[in-house]
Amino acid sequence: MSQCTSKQAPSATQSKPALCVNAQSMPRIIKYLALIALSLLYCNASYGHSFGQTYTLPVPLSLYLYGSAAALAVSFLVFGYFLRADNLQANSSIRLNIPNTLISALRSAKPWVQGFSVFMLLLCIATGLLGNRNPYGNFNMTFFWVIFVLAYAYFCALTGNSYQWLNPWKILSDGIGRFYKPYQQGLFNWPARLNYWPATILYMVFIWLELFGTATPLSLSKYLLAYTVLNLLAAGLVGIRNWYKYGELFSVLLMLLSKMSFVCRRTAKENTEPSAVIQSPFIRLNRSAPSELSLLAFILCMLASTAFDGLHESQLWIRTFWVDLNPYFQPYVGTNPFSAYPKLRTLYLIYQTMCLVLLPLIYFLIYYGFIALSKYIVNSSFTSKQLALHFAYSLLPIVLAYHLSHYYPLVQTQGIKIISLASDPFGIGMNIFATAEWFRAPIIPNVETVWHAQLGLIVLGHIMSVYIAHRQALELFGSKRQAMLSQIPMLILMIAFTVAGLWILSLPMGNPS
Repeated sequence: MSQCTSKQAPSATQSKPALCVNAQSMPRIIKYLALIALSLLYCNASYGHSFGQTYTLPVPLSLYLYGSAAALAVSFLVFGYFLRADNLQANSSIRLNIPNTLISALRSAKPWVQGFSVFMLLLCIATGLLGNRNPYGNFNMTFFWVIFVLAYAYFCALTGNSYQWLNPWKILSDGIGRFYKPYQQGLFNWPARLNYWPATILYMVFIWLELFGTATPLSLSKYLLAYTVLNLLAAGLVGIRNWYKYGELFSVLLMLLSKMSFVCRRTAKENTEPSAVIQSPFIRLNRSAPSELSLLAFILCMLASTAFDGLHESQLWIRTFWVDLNPYFQPYVGTNPFSAYPKLRTLYLIYQTMCLVLLPLIYFLIYYGFIALSKYIVNSSFTSKQLALHFAYSLLPIVLAYHLSHYYPLVQTQGIKIISLASDPFGIGMNIFATAEWFRAPIIPNVETVWHAQLGLIVLGHIMSVYIAHRQALELFGSKRQAMLSQIPMLILMIAFTVAGLWILSLPMGNPS
């Protein structure tokens, strides 16, 4: 039977890589086992994401992979048969007029909500500096990593980009700009060639800190302080509008996720009342495309980093370095496992950092290669760059599906504990809201339910990507035949992403280091 590791509740034990031994190889095997034991005993736990628990699948993994690939192929045929270029604009939506009294109430509440956003940032910094050192007993770890980075991101993906009004760093910058007008425009113009590259680089730095940085309340507070200083200085240098559009990583991240929302706001025009429009999810992805490769790179970094997060925690990944590659390091670090371990640990960090940086590049080359194949098949007059940008937003449902499948168990198990932590944010025995004892017991969801939910999310995300890419092809080429032909390479790519995503989720997990 196949084994799967679902990222969810803490496990009391972790399974170790299996090794076949004989009498002749025993000394070398003992050294390898000693190295692995040291790596597992002296690693830093990462509290930004969840741990794994081994689960035996009810049917072989290959059946799940074949079934998922078949589901994508069938959906491709269905979309190809029913979608036509002349009915792409027939999108149903519901318009809800917003009463003037509600508009006035929202405007009155806006300064208070923005003040609350800044207060939560300051509270996260304060609780990390002054509060309990236990990551599970301190408010800032759960609020930042689980509530803000995960739950709020999903909220924006459903309801729209409220972060543009609630960004605490932008609110602080706007406050400085009110007192010092030159601060608003900045000292320098934003260089056009930069585009979204600063946000992309900061996103990869953020992922590195999440995976390999020190995971304590104190370190998180230091990171938030440093990021606050960076934002305030950068906004003063290049202008508030430019920095929070192109440079601040969470602004770009949540802007992209919010393009999949089913709610959008329309302002008053021609004496009509402002309204909220409820529309089909992902419809906005068909009406726009990034104009620069930097935003495509950001999307591929989102996709690659989530896959890397799941892969680098697996036993396969740990065993590859500490067992399979170890003989190649012995001439440099020595054969004594105890003296070699500190050097190997440094090499392991360098090795993982290089893989994290290179994986988005690999994703980019694969994606660009399939786009070039589509161009060749239909003999399109568009350049490969134009096609790559045109279909870029069709990857966002996959990004969201990967993100949800990997991290939703953490929102379920740890996110609920924010209720008790809110009453005692510093972890010193307070009970401000009389909820300090709520949901203190460990929450362990059913592993089978988690696996099948992850399976469904990944398959659904890829089916939506196939649908969006086919609509975009119809709009671009106009011909149903050309659209179908151009999407055959994209279908193969979606199937490959699906198989890779499910395979990563199925890997037995080791202890993350």
